[in-house]
Amino acid sequence: MTSVVAQPVPVAAKKKGSSRIPLTYVVAIVPVAAALNIVGSQINTILHLPTFLDMIGTCVVAIVLGPWWGALVGVITNGVGSFFSGPIDLPFAVVNVAGALVWGYGVRNLKMGKNYYTYFLLAVIVGFLCSVIAVPIYVFIFGGATGHFSDMLTAAFLAMGQNLLVSVFSSNILVSLADKIISSFVALAIIEALPKNLTSKVTLPASTRMTTVLWIVGGLVIGIAIALITVFVK
Repeated sequence: MTSVVAQPVPVAAKKKGSSRIPLTYVVAIVPVAAALNIVGSQINTILHLPTFLDMIGTCVVAIVLGPWWGALVGVITNGVGSFFSGPIDLPFAVVNVAGALVWGYGVRNLKMGKNYYTYFLLAVIVGFLCSVIAVPIYVFIFGGATGHFSDMLTAAFLAMGQNLLVSVFSSNILVSLADKIISSFVALAIIEALPKNLTSKVTLPASTRMTTVLWIVGGLVIGIAIALITVFVK
């Protein structure tokens, strides 16, 4: 009778599930990220800043945990945020979700976090896409105005003779680009401070700490500069 020798389980098979995100990390990080978004949004509203600041936590989670976890943060942000800002926030949940997917897949799948140049480009892409999605919501649901700072820019573009759709897009793209560049680099600073085991499987710019600081500051300066341009345009 021929004996059957048990074959050893390949090491790769044993480690197959090791790349999964522990649920404890998800439970700890997702609510904190949503709270960061809501607080940022409220600060932005109180100070009447030419930004949104409601997607920093979305960016962090989309990169660290994955795009769909970031999307969940976006839904929670706008759902809970509506209790503070009113139902205006609810339709814009789709914008938060879109930003999460682009940030998450951009860094984790397309490796756009491999250096600061591609990471900056990703921030610009997120800003543009979010604006493309947000503008129809502004125009067709809210008539072009929601009480945000960008409404003044829209009025300025309307006074120049542009139609409503072009005016809303012109104002929103300026604010959105500034906001997403700032959000992307603030998120990067937060990610740099997280435990390394959380970011070990994510491709992020490899450099010295000083270079990282300089790029983060540079990204913030560019974002703020665009935001200031929107102030002077009006």
